[in-house]
Amino acid sequence: MAAWKKKRQIMERYNTTAESYEEQYANEQRGKHRKALENLEISGKNLLDVGCGSGLFFKEVAAQAQLLVGVDISLKLLRKASNQAKKFPAVFVVRADADHLPFPAEFFGGIFAFTVLQNMPKPAQTLAELKRVGVVGSRIVATGLKKPFTIDKFMDLLEDSGMQVEAFIDDEVINCYIAVLSA
Repeated sequence: MAAWKKKRQIMERYNTTAESYEEQYANEQRGKHRKALENLEISGKNLLDVGCGSGLFFKEVAAQAQLLVGVDISLKLLRKASNQAKKFPAVFVVRADADHLPFPAEFFGGIFAFTVLQNMPKPAQTLAELKRVGVVGSRIVATGLKKPFTIDKFMDLLEDSGMQVEAFIDDEVINCYIAVLSA
């Protein structure tokens, strides 16, 4: 029950800040997006954007994806993401909990979880769910904000996931660690 309570608090926080979300976080998020995509091949794949927020990431990858699905637990942010999704023919949004994704196993060839793990009550469970919906060998990009995660704590979480860490970025300009994992 404590896990759901934390998720409700996060959902309410993002619902409250939905109108000003892009104004507050767009530049920071775009920096993470650019860094994460630098050496990643996503063309022609089914992609999942977990914690899609207002859909900022859609315009970065929609043209390259076969299908792009954004999920978020915040209804107000998802409404904003839905407006973004309408601009692209193969982008869809779904309200979902990152720990219980409504997709079949091994469906996505690329998964992105920007600014998600620190909001989850059990981030290891979240990583396991991302791995479940990823095609074997797919890439999963996960970030961890530096304030809640020390580098050691974040690395332990990644190593315990059973996935291979393909790349790890700790850029001073970006307020988080970026990990590229192989499912």
